[in-house]
Order: sequence, then C-alpha cells, then structure tokens
Amino acid sequence: MRFRLTPSEPEQAEGPLTAREIELVRASAAVVEPLAADMTVYFYAILFARYPQVRPMFPPGMDAQRGRLLRALLRIVDLVDDPGGLVRFCGHLGRDHRKFGTLDAHFPAVGECLLASLARFAGPAWTEEIAAAWAKAYGVVSEVMIGAAREDAAVRPAVWPATVVHRVPRGNGIAEITLRPHLPYAYTAGQYVSVETPWWPGQWRYYSPANAPREDGTLTLHVRAVPGGTVSSALVDRAAVGDVVRLGAPMGDMVLDAAAHSDLLFVAGGTGLAPIRALVEDIALRGGRHQVDLFLGARTGAELYGVDDMLRMSQRHHWLKIRGAVSHEPIPGLRGSLPDVLAEFGPWDQHDVYLSGPARMVVSATETLTRRGTQPDRIHHDPFETPVLSLP
Repeated sequence: MRFRLTPSEPEQAEGPLTAREIELVRASAAVVEPLAADMTVYFYAILFARYPQVRPMFPPGMDAQRGRLLRALLRIVDLVDDPGGLVRFCGHLGRDHRKFGTLDAHFPAVGECLLASLARFAGPAWTEEIAAAWAKAYGVVSEVMIGAAREDAAVRPAVWPATVVHRVPRGNGIAEITLRPHLPYAYTAGQYVSVETPWWPGQWRYYSPANAPREDGTLTLHVRAVPGGTVSSALVDRAAVGDVVRLGAPMGDMVLDAAAHSDLLFVAGGTGLAPIRALVEDIALRGGRHQVDLFLGARTGAELYGVDDMLRMSQRHHWLKIRGAVSHEPIPGLRGSLPDVLAEFGPWDQHDVYLSGPARMVVSATETLTRRGTQPDRIHHDPFETPVLSLP
C-alpha cells in the first residue's frame, strides 16, 4: 500500500470499524507492542528518508517525540471500539498538531510509513486483511484530525507569540513568569497551555496559568526547573523580560463548569498550585458561590511555596479554608502525604474534587477519595505527561 504526499479533497467518510477489524487491529498491536520502541525509531527513520521535507517540523532530539507517538498509538488502539472517545481524542490531537505546522498533505505520508513499520515488526503475523483494517483505522483517525484542525483554523491562530513581561524567582527551582500574548488569548481558569521557547525550537511543554483571565490579557505560569528539562530550565534560568515565547491553544476540562456540587475540595502538590489558584480567583470573580477546602502539600516546608499568598486570599474570602501539609520534615502543622491527610478530614462524598500535582499524588489521592465514597466522575484533574496523549 502506497500513499502520496499530495493535497487532496477529503474522500468519503470512513465508517466505524467492524468487530472483525477491531479484533485484527488489537491482535496485531499486541504482536508488535514488545518491539514498539524499536518500531517508533524505524518509523521516523523511514518517514524522514522518504519525506525529508517534514524533518524540520520535529525537534533535533527525537526521544520524547518517539514516546509521544507510542502513547498516541496505544491510546488509539485502546479507543478503537469507542467511536465517541476516539473522535474526542483525535480531535484534540488534530487541534494540538496545528502548532507544529501539520498540513493535510502530511497525513498520507505518516500513514504510509506507519503501516510499513507495523508490517515490518509484525513479521509473518501481518496479512493483507490486517493491513486493510489498519488502513481503515488510520483513515478514521486522519479524517477526524484534519476536520478538527480545519474547524479550529477558522476561529483562531495555531500559535500565539507572547512576551515575558515579569519574572519572579520563588526558590527551589521555581519561577513565576508572566506573559503578554501579542493576540487575544482566550482560556478558562483551570486549563493548561503548551509553551515553546526560542532556545529549543520544536520542544513544547505544558503549564497551567496560575490566574483567571485578566483584563490586560496577561497570564502567569509557575515553572519548576526539572533536571534535564530543556523548556523548564530555559524558562526558569534563562528567560528574561522582553523575551518572546510561543503558546499553543489552551486545552483541558478541569474547569468550574464541570462541578455539580457547591462544595469543592482542591488539592495541590508543588507547582500543581497554579491551576488551583486560578480556580480560586475564578470563584471570587463569580461572587464566591462555592465553599472551598484547599489542601496544599510538599515534601518540606521550604517546598511549600505559595502558602502566604493563598492565606491572604482566604482572609479576603470567607468561603476559602486552607490547610498545608508536609511529608518529609518535622515542622508544626499537618504531617504526612496529601492522600493521608485527606483521609483524616472529610467526608468528601458531597464535593467536587480538583487535584493538581505529581501523578503519583493524584493517583493516590483519587484512590483514597473513591474508597471513602467520592464518585469518580466528580474527581477532576489534568491528564498526565503529554496531556493531549493521555486525556481521560
């Protein structure tokens, strides 16, 4: 099967996969999964060899990109029997890929190289019937991504240049960086944005604004420099007032409109405070129609940043109650991990819960809360790792 890298009008919409096609896709994915890391290396090698014009769209270092492709493929296979979930996921992918400069004409090239890679690593297990099933599945995925990107392009840019207008170091490798987009940038408190710096073109990382939308259009990010993190280290150690970065479109559903209850539980670990702070500001702007219990956690007291700011907010807003906890240092106050501390309070079964912080904390807190009666659909948090690839 050979695809051509040429623009074309969209063909007849692909129908949903049959039960037999779903079975074939999943069975063949299981065959190549043990070799998936090598397969992604091969995929990009033949993609760049056959279509060198796409290479500038990707960062110089490809390790993270290969991992993203693998997670996307596994997610698509997981959703192949869930048409609604597959459409939502691929729609997010299509909109997010606009910032890379992806064009309709790139999809046939990717499909050609993907099927060639699958065939090589499936070996004798690969058949014409399996190839046809994968071609149909990829047709559905690419059709949704292209449609979502076109609809998005009709209403907003792919990227927003933004100037650094303020920078405040907060210690422990954390900096607050305020940006002013050059074009109107509409987002909702609790969402996250992707950021690319001029020093690492093609490298995008996700951060949550720490403020509800402001009249002056600026947004503030809380960034922790991660060892080996190119974007985070550049923002914390190198960015200065006047530098220009680029923003991708805002994403995420961890917003107040998702809440069914008037009582809210907010839980923030580390720089996970950023979207929680934005949500608190949003509640204040809405007139304080929610009662909020906020738990802040860190390993040590020094890492428990932002507490003073949040305490000042609680003094202004009677509906906000704050508790802080540390897990690895004997200081006055609450001791233990955030999930352990949450178990001492409550009950939380009549609350909407918003969790933000390290993945391990979010997973553990979710388990603690569900065991104690909180309904899973009332627990909201950002996706892990590359958010667009791990949407719940």
